[in-house]
Amino acid sequence: MNAVQLQQSIREFADSIGIDKIGFTTAAPFRELKNRLKRQQELGYQSGFEEKDLEKRTEPALLLDQAESIIAIAIAYPSKMENAPKGKKGERRGMFCRASWGTDYHTVLREKLSLLERFIFQHAPDAKVKSMVDTGELSDRAVAQRAGIGWSAKNCSIITPEFGSYVYLGEMITNIPFAPDEPMEDECGTCTLCLDVCPTGALIQGGQLNAQRCIAFLTQTKTPMPEEFRMEMGNRVYGCDTCQTVCPKNKRKHNLHQSAFQPEVELAKPLLQPILKLSNREFKEKFGHVSGSWRGKNPIQRNVIIALAHFKEESAVPELIAMLAKDPRPVIRGTIAWALGQIGTEEGYTALQAALLNETDKDVLAELQGALNNRKERL
Repeated sequence: MNAVQLQQSIREFADSIGIDKIGFTTAAPFRELKNRLKRQQELGYQSGFEEKDLEKRTEPALLLDQAESIIAIAIAYPSKMENAPKGKKGERRGMFCRASWGTDYHTVLREKLSLLERFIFQHAPDAKVKSMVDTGELSDRAVAQRAGIGWSAKNCSIITPEFGSYVYLGEMITNIPFAPDEPMEDECGTCTLCLDVCPTGALIQGGQLNAQRCIAFLTQTKTPMPEEFRMEMGNRVYGCDTCQTVCPKNKRKHNLHQSAFQPEVELAKPLLQPILKLSNREFKEKFGHVSGSWRGKNPIQRNVIIALAHFKEESAVPELIAMLAKDPRPVIRGTIAWALGQIGTEEGYTALQAALLNETDKDVLAELQGALNNRKERL
């Protein structure tokens, strides 16, 4: 089987195992991307989760000896939750972004790429391959764009005509010289909705993101949430979909066909207060199979406290007071101090005054004092 026949066979096999889109490109360096990434580093716009070596991020030949081609894949995920539960006073709910619905996409895409690797080895035993999903060195979006999966949009997502931007991406470098597909033309046009509605102004301009201001990134950090972003988070406990949900190209793109990504509604839109009680083991048992669990329970619990403050949920005050007195984590105590100030009950203010007498962490003390000062200003 020659490379042309193998390429067609790979397309057919990919379709048979549930890969929604597949494209091919060369393993040539991503020179334009390298310049953009360097500028992002200089501006301090990167999240810190990326591969720091720009050569590895843009030179496929450094990742696989004799690299000739890259195979890009995309699998669609749903944008719509059927029978979504509604929160109410006393039973407030948070939201995990759509990319955390169902089974962790890293697991699903790695399984698909593994099947694809085996298929290639069956027909080309001497082939060399290196696959990656999300956490690999290469930029998934840059590969997908060059391989014709979709265009690189102003909201920093890949948009496909078939599934909108609701797609997970992965890629495989190989030494087989496949014919490259044509990149797609940009279809964003003059639309700037995603830039206009970004809650924190993280989208600097079309295709440029300051990750340090992006709620999707901020929900994954383990440090105190900067105060300027807290009320902008709303009830998001992991991720943010705003720049996707407003996109006209995503209209009527529901993508309900992948069973692995069907949302479990009590996990995708969970009750907030029960999350505060979860131990590490209980959190892993409940949420461990979804991608939004990868940073552990601490960031999620911090975000839950912020969401309760957003709702000014008075029923949570007794539990927050108990945690303020006993929780060993300064980030959690500091967030609670701020939240009690936002909720604004007398019981909460009394607890803040009491906590001032025993607290030793300077950052928590600053949060306590800030919450009490804000009360004085309101009065």
